[in-house]
Amino acid sequence: MKKQLLAALTAFTLLLTGCASLLEREYVHVTPHSTTPTAEGDPSILRADSYQELVNALIYFISQGMESGTVRLYSDLDDVKSDLDAACLEVVQEDPLGAYAVDYIKYGVNSVVSYCEAQVQITYRRTREQVASIVQATGTTAIRSELETALSTFSDQRVLRISYFDGDEDSIRALCREAYYANPATALDLPDADVSIYPDAGRQRIVEIMLTYHLDIQELERRREMLVTDCRQLAQSLRSGSGDQLILDAARTVLNTGGYLPNGGSTAYHALLEGGADSEGLALAMALLCQELGVDCRVVEGALNGRPHFWNVVLSQSGWRHLDLTRSIDEENSFLTDSQTEDSGCVWDTQSIPPCG
Repeated sequence: MKKQLLAALTAFTLLLTGCASLLEREYVHVTPHSTTPTAEGDPSILRADSYQELVNALIYFISQGMESGTVRLYSDLDDVKSDLDAACLEVVQEDPLGAYAVDYIKYGVNSVVSYCEAQVQITYRRTREQVASIVQATGTTAIRSELETALSTFSDQRVLRISYFDGDEDSIRALCREAYYANPATALDLPDADVSIYPDAGRQRIVEIMLTYHLDIQELERRREMLVTDCRQLAQSLRSGSGDQLILDAARTVLNTGGYLPNGGSTAYHALLEGGADSEGLALAMALLCQELGVDCRVVEGALNGRPHFWNVVLSQSGWRHLDLTRSIDEENSFLTDSQTEDSGCVWDTQSIPPCG
């Protein structure tokens, strides 16, 4: 009997005092999901019993691309207005999707007997297709993989929702360059990368990468097709080889097909189909031919005596070694260790390239 009286007294006290302001809470960001409470089974009418549920309701509307919706809030009218102002501002400025997709949110409030009803209007600056194209990515490897996919198809943009992201625009541009050189068959036109990050801080961010190419897509696709066909033909005469000799034969094939032109083009297409290329073009052509032959080979972007310079690292019979096609190719002097390459005046990012010897 005492327990029943205590419960009744507690309920009566709550009715007299009302709910405390929804705005007084410890901040916890919770992404809305399918358990967002609906009213009368209508997904456009949501119920919010706390400030965080109000934030979640707004984010849910945005995630669904809804331009309008209704939130029923069980609080005093004065509290509701202040909470709505704060929630709209938080969603637009601090939530990744809101910061990326929404221009502004406005609302009107009606008071009903037991709750307040907020009619929310959302104005977007992104299309539903743009929001739907956002890709989840966690970690540097996933980001680079998505960029490789975009560059390999000559896509003009990529939008990523990244968890635990602590990088900046420059770090994304660096990953773009790594992704570009990872696929020599489509490394035909290094695009300008315009990077925007939403919001300015937080554990989750949306990164928008806009890629601008200097050649039109039809020309890039034409060059890729010709390059891949030519490389396969070159590889046919080399498939009987193996080991270090196969690597050296591939290097000589690249040089015999085009050759080193310090002021030449900077792609494998220039090296194999237009009579020669600079160090970048030779390194890409070597990587592409090795890829066709099943030889592990990577492009190294570095500097030689203070000037930009490219070469390769290959998995030789002695382990990873540096191989520079702008120098003489022979069995004695072609495969270099890290220290030998440093002694020749080269520097590079040692964190992104396997150690050699």
